[in-house]
Amino acid sequence: MAHFTPQTPYLTTDGIIELYNGDTFRGIVLIARKNPPIGLALPGGFVDVGERVEDALVREMKEETGLDVQIVRLLGIFSDPKRDPRFHTASVVYVARAEGEPKAGDDAKEAYVYTLDAIPFEKLVFDHAKIIETYLKGKKR
Repeated sequence: MAHFTPQTPYLTTDGIIELYNGDTFRGIVLIARKNPPIGLALPGGFVDVGERVEDALVREMKEETGLDVQIVRLLGIFSDPKRDPRFHTASVVYVARAEGEPKAGDDAKEAYVYTLDAIPFEKLVFDHAKIIETYLKGKKR
């Protein structure tokens, strides 16, 4: 009997990092990507085999922004087959909290903090504009 290897989407995780200075909300962290597609993005990356998605989120946030994050809540799972031009990914997206100054690392060329009214949606890659819009709708409740 032939061995069948199913084709499945790649599992990724992205984080909306709410950056605070004490009790003062400063904004969310976006990174400028080093690799195509070039543009601004939420920090994130692939979940390794044997790794919990939550642990991958904390690891990726540290690698790309230098920040230690605490997960606040699950925002949702974004799995449109066209969300990533390279291949089909399904991303588990969390809202997380951090303090400090983001410093770009790993796949990030630069790390920025944007207030919610200054997010440059036109520069976002993947489906990150949709993800942030989903996040902002939840903030207005």
